[in-house]
Amino acid sequence: MSEELITTSFEQSTIRRVWDEETKQWYFAIVDIIKTLTETPEPSKYWYKMRKREKELELSPIWRKFSLKSLNNNRSYKTDCANVEGVFRIIQSIPSPKAEPFKQWLAKVGYERLQEIDNPALAAERARALYRAKGYSDDWIDSRLQSIDIRNELTNEWADRDVKEGLQYAILTAEISQATFGVKPSEHKQLKGLKRQSLRDHMSRAELVFTMLGELSTTEIAREDDAQGFKQNKTAARKGGQIAGDARRALESQTGKPVLSNSNYLDAPEAELRVTSGESANEPPF
Repeated sequence: MSEELITTSFEQSTIRRVWDEETKQWYFAIVDIIKTLTETPEPSKYWYKMRKREKELELSPIWRKFSLKSLNNNRSYKTDCANVEGVFRIIQSIPSPKAEPFKQWLAKVGYERLQEIDNPALAAERARALYRAKGYSDDWIDSRLQSIDIRNELTNEWADRDVKEGLQYAILTAEISQATFGVKPSEHKQLKGLKRQSLRDHMSRAELVFTMLGELSTTEIAREDDAQGFKQNKTAARKGGQIAGDARRALESQTGKPVLSNSNYLDAPEAELRVTSGESANEPPF
């Protein structure tokens, strides 16, 4: 998930949103929506009063906190956000003449995402365009999009094999990374000087390729062994990562160069040239 400021607009009002990769949904900043619909100068207080009535309105299950950058400064704050369905329910509790046109606008935003679900090629092309605008090479973009497909295939396999989303996914991913690179994702991010940025968006193409090999191998081993539950899939993750780790060490032995890098992909001079040549580098990846 990117922590860059992603906004959309309704009647010249700015509304922050964040893409949640786990649920494959947009989440919208609730205070921005309240400010748009009510024109209150204190949307946070308005939302606080609504939350106090959460039991009566049954609002508690429909918002989540995401780290979003403020519209007033470059600092990030934990912000209550809701998906399209949640926003619809919140709007019902806000008396505003803008409510109906806002619903229509929100439905359109959601429909665009439904189009992408129905036709994944649309999402891929939009992602390709955004990565290219940020300065990534076409070869890197091809690898990154392929890595997303392989990752989705793996997580779908985990879901079918009774692995729980969240912590268990994170532990298995760390097992693959440890066996592939000798470091966990958190250590890999620290090596690159990253905080909340997407690690994979800052990997070199070689790092992406070996990440894909580890995850692809894990998927195939889980299927072959018919791994069920967290424990058996943890074993499959170690085996899959080991295959990628062996391949990485073989390449390093031949080239004399480490695959693991402390640099970010966009630190490369050619990427900087593409970014500064007039193309926008501010659109975040989808």
